[in-house]
Amino acid sequence: MADLPFSLNDIVEMKKSHPCGENRWKIIRMGADIRIKCQGCGHSVMLPRREFRKKLKKIIEKAEEA
Repeated sequence: MADLPFSLNDIVEMKKSHPCGENRWKIIRMGADIRIKCQGCGHSVMLPRREFRKKLKKIIEKAEEA
């Protein structure tokens, strides 16, 4: 699990855009499920990790390391 390409607070692009027209999502929770928040309208969606990996297109911005 340590080799995951994404982490908390990363901005990612999904394969399909949100109905509001935005395609940038911020990862706001990670666990067995991953919660992402639309950067356009603020709507959040929770997806199982497997489904999230399948729908992920690319990582746009990595979160700053503290």
